[in-house]
Amino acid sequence: MSVVIRAASTGDYLATERIEAIADTAFVDRFSPADWPGPTSAEDRASAPGFLLVAEDLDSRTPIGFVQVLEIEDHAHLEQLSVLPSYSRRGHGRRLIGAALDEAARRGHAQITLRTYADVPWNGPFYETCGFVPSEPDTNFLRSLVDVEEALGLMAHGRRIQMTATLPRWQDSADPRR
Repeated sequence: MSVVIRAASTGDYLATERIEAIADTAFVDRFSPADWPGPTSAEDRASAPGFLLVAEDLDSRTPIGFVQVLEIEDHAHLEQLSVLPSYSRRGHGRRLIGAALDEAARRGHAQITLRTYADVPWNGPFYETCGFVPSEPDTNFLRSLVDVEEALGLMAHGRRIQMTATLPRWQDSADPRR
């Protein structure tokens, strides 16, 4: 099986909604919540500022995972990473994270943040292995994410944290910023 990471096309947005819904079953199984927020709609994801990368299985020509990065207030925020469970634990999530970090750096960002469960193995501990460290919300946008999580009831399932990765200065000989 060959998987490639690429920029999303218009036809990928509906697939991301399905992938997120299926991948979220891991949280439902772990937390047994009375109610779990549904996936971001294809329309909302398509209209969000930032970028979306997909992991595509070249054999089936279908997306098997994605990473969405919001660009708000001159800031990069990793909003969502989802990989289909049947493709998990094969490095696809890590590759998506690496591609998102590279793209955020290429776009001139010095760091990227995310919010996650601190103690869920495929969340906080995983992101630490990708170079993220715990940090505090320091912008209106980042503080607003805490309010959104509270409104969604996410705190009821465990400790939530913000994490930040410092991005290397992206250098490419074709890049005029160099």
